[in-house]
Amino acid sequence: MTPTSTAARVDVIPPVIQGGMGVNVSSWQMASAVAGAGGLGVISGVGPDLLLVRMLQDGDPSGDVRRAMAAYPDQVLVGSTLKKFFRPDGRPDGVPYRPFPRLDLGQRLEAVRLAALGAYVQVWLAKEGHHGVVGMNLLEKIQLWTPATLLGAMVAGVDVVLVGAGVPSQLPRLLDSLAVGATVSMAVEVDGAHDEDSYEITIDPRKVLRMDAVTLRRPAFLAIVSSHVLAAYLQKDEVTAADGFVVEGFTAGGHNSPPRRRELDASGQIVFGERDNADLVKMAALGLPFWLAGGYGSPARVNDAMTAGARGVQVGTPFALSRESGLRPDLRAEILQNLRDGSLSVRTDPLASPTGFPFKVLELPGTLSDESIRGSRIRNCDLGYLRIPFRRNDSSVGYRCPAEPVDAYVRKGGDAEDTEGRVCICNGLTASAGFPQVRPDTGEEPPVLTLGADLAAAEELLRHHPDGWSAVDVVTWLQEGIPTD
Repeated sequence: MTPTSTAARVDVIPPVIQGGMGVNVSSWQMASAVAGAGGLGVISGVGPDLLLVRMLQDGDPSGDVRRAMAAYPDQVLVGSTLKKFFRPDGRPDGVPYRPFPRLDLGQRLEAVRLAALGAYVQVWLAKEGHHGVVGMNLLEKIQLWTPATLLGAMVAGVDVVLVGAGVPSQLPRLLDSLAVGATVSMAVEVDGAHDEDSYEITIDPRKVLRMDAVTLRRPAFLAIVSSHVLAAYLQKDEVTAADGFVVEGFTAGGHNSPPRRRELDASGQIVFGERDNADLVKMAALGLPFWLAGGYGSPARVNDAMTAGARGVQVGTPFALSRESGLRPDLRAEILQNLRDGSLSVRTDPLASPTGFPFKVLELPGTLSDESIRGSRIRNCDLGYLRIPFRRNDSSVGYRCPAEPVDAYVRKGGDAEDTEGRVCICNGLTASAGFPQVRPDTGEEPPVLTLGADLAAAEELLRHHPDGWSAVDVVTWLQEGIPTD
C-alpha cells in the first residue's frame, strides 16, 4: 500500500466538522448523514464495546449491527460475540444488561478484540452507502481503550482520528505502527508512579484480527487543543506532530481544558477569561491546517473562522439536537421545548467529571444535574472508562474512580474530598443515549446531558425549523458561511 502524505490526508477534510459527542450521541446515523452531505461525519470513540453488546442485547431490530459484523475479518469473534450477547427478542423490561470484559493494563485479548470489533461496526456503518469522509473522536484520558479502538476503526477505513481531553502525543506513532500491522505499545499514565517505573499497554494487530499480516490506511490525525502552546509543543517533534488541529474554545460542550486561573463565580461555575482563548495568529504561524470549535455554529461564525485563517469549524450542539443524534428522543424533545421557552441552562461544572476537567452539564429535571437525583443514586463504577490507574506500594497497578463508592475509593488510597460532587459520566452518558443499565434496587441509571454554552445557533435553527431539524439541515446551513472567493 502506498503511504499517503500528510497534506493528502488532511486535504480530504471539509470545512464543516461535526463534533464527536458522548457515548453514541454522535451516532453512526448522524456521521453518515453529515458525511453524505459534504461534512466530516464523526462518531464517538468512547465505549465501542459497550455499545456493541447493548445494541445486540436490545435485539438489533434493524439488523444494522449484524450486517456490519458480517463484514469483519475475524468471524470466529463475530460468532462468539453473537452467541454471548445477541437476544433476538431483546431484553425483557427490568432485565439488566449483561456485563462484558473491561480493558486494563494487561490488555486481555478477549477484551481488546471486543473493543476493536465495536469500533469497526460504528465506522463501517457510518461509511456505508456514500463516498464522504468519516472520523472518530477519542478522549486521550481513556488510554486503556485507545490502541484497540484505533485498530478497529482503521480496519473499517476511518478517514480521520480526532483526540482531545489531554496531550495526545502518542497518537501519530500509534497510527503509523497500526497501519503496517506492527505490534504497538503505549505508555499509560499511572497516578503515584515513581521515576523508575514504566507502565505501558501492548497489542499485536495480527493476533487481535487472527491474520498473518495486516496493512491498513493511515488516517489523518487532528489534535483537539485549547491553546497555541499545546499545538506548538506537539509540533516540536515529528514523532508527536499532528496533521492538523481543532482549536476548541471554552464554550464547547463536554470536557473543557482547565482555565489558566482557578476561579469560581458566585454560583460555583468555573470562570474563563480572554487568556484562555488560543492565539489564532500564532496558530496560523505553525503552518498546519486548523478548525475552530466552541461558539462557531452559524454561517456567520463559519465565515469569521475561515477569514481568520482556519480551514473551517467543528460544531457540536446543533448536531446533538438533530434527529439523527443518538440522544434519547424524549430528552431531545424536552431540550428543544426548553430552548423554545428560553429556560435552557448549561453549567460549567468544576467537579462533575471524574477526570478533573471542567464539564458542561445541561441542567434538566430528572437527570444527574438535579441534586436530588445525584444524591439518591447509589455510587458504583461498573463501566470504568474513566478509572484512574494508580501505583500500589508493591509497584503493581490498581484502578480507582472519584465517582465510585467513597469507601472503596479511600480504601484504594484516594482522598475522600476528591469524591465530592463527582458524577458517573460513563453511566450517565450511556443512559442519555438510550442504553441505561437497570439496577435491581434503584431501576434505570439516570442520564447526564452536555451541550455547549453558546446556544445562539440552536436558537436560530429552531426559528428556521420549529419542529426540529436534521443533521443535513445543519450542514447545509453552515455551508452558507463558506467564503466564495
